[in-house]
Amino acid sequence: MPLEYINLKYKPQADDLIAEYYLEPDGISIEQACEHLAAESSIGTWTDISTMSPKIARRLKPNVYSINHKTGEVKIAYTADLFEPGNMAQIWSAIAGNIFGMKAIKNLRLQDIRFPKSIVKSFRGPRHGIEGIKNLTKVYNRPLVGTIVKPKVGLNEEEHAKVAYEAWVGGLDVVKDDENLTSMPFNNFQKRIVKTLALRDMAERVTGEKKIYMPNITAETGEMLKRADFVKARGGEYIMVDILTCGWSGLQTVREHGEKSGMIIHAHRAMHAALTRNPNHGISMMAIAKSARLIGVDQLHIGTAAVGKMHGGRSEELALEEEMEYMRMNDDFHHNILRQDWFGIKPVLAVASGGLSPLSTPKLLKIMGKNIVAQYGGGCHGHPDGTRAGAMAIRQSLDAALKGISLKAYAETHKELQRALNKWS
Repeated sequence: MPLEYINLKYKPQADDLIAEYYLEPDGISIEQACEHLAAESSIGTWTDISTMSPKIARRLKPNVYSINHKTGEVKIAYTADLFEPGNMAQIWSAIAGNIFGMKAIKNLRLQDIRFPKSIVKSFRGPRHGIEGIKNLTKVYNRPLVGTIVKPKVGLNEEEHAKVAYEAWVGGLDVVKDDENLTSMPFNNFQKRIVKTLALRDMAERVTGEKKIYMPNITAETGEMLKRADFVKARGGEYIMVDILTCGWSGLQTVREHGEKSGMIIHAHRAMHAALTRNPNHGISMMAIAKSARLIGVDQLHIGTAAVGKMHGGRSEELALEEEMEYMRMNDDFHHNILRQDWFGIKPVLAVASGGLSPLSTPKLLKIMGKNIVAQYGGGCHGHPDGTRAGAMAIRQSLDAALKGISLKAYAETHKELQRALNKWS
């Protein structure tokens, strides 16, 4: 077959969208597989068609400009005219759609995306971002620390609120719902919001600190907007959305709604491993995170860089949020993509969650820095003396790490931390 889309001399233009893939051909050369990939993701199809004109091809044809035979990595530059501005669903339908079903390809993984300025500027990005969250919480020189109410489901509205209160008065800044808690027969959304926000207010009076509750509003899109309004009307500042299960369009509608309501959007990545876990096939967390930032989440789960329980590539998670330089692709694909300069798009606060305990805190801070939310689920509620003591141990571990004191030494005068060390070490 003639190679119509491969142009290794092509220099990407400023207004090109660039996608990097890992590709394993199935019985054909990598060049032939690239032809199928470029065609199917843009203007082509499986056979010659009479409706294709040279004018269309010249204006819209993508260019496969880099093929690494050793690593299987290929890079394709697409003209921005192939994409509808402000429509993430359409963009993904092109560069991450039918291409995964092609017989010509054995394995395929969308590794990374570079969005050109014209597409970046067509999205709102975060309304608040890191600076807005810090201004709300008044926490500037340390990570936010929080927990997820456990068990995930099973508690009624009053029990849920009491667990949240114990965590707040123990010293945690943040309490959030888990990804599968929405509105259940045993725990109604509206009742949970009312009771939990009432105890949030009480915890603020007791501690003198700002406390945050992140309720999960994930549902049918219209229902999500109603739930966001309900939270706002009762004094909440945050909402949480399972961004992959509700989809890009649902998330984008919530973000547009938030332009008026002013709600901060906490993004949970439930289901991401179905796309990200296989290193040879699927979609990277890098691509997901960049897309979520453009749409406008204010904070995003990114993993714990192998500190906690969840599977994840440490190098990729560090590329999302770290202090060291990490180059992913070319000079155009930089480290720390949640905070790098994107034509005025605000930075996103990284959330580290999954298997953390007070023992994890020093290493987590060393790797990921202070611009994070560190969330401890079982590592809070599993404390031998309960949730409040678990929250105290977490805050103590943070104080020790910030002061450069070992947990063992700090625990000598902080019994809650000592009990945590006895259990988890």
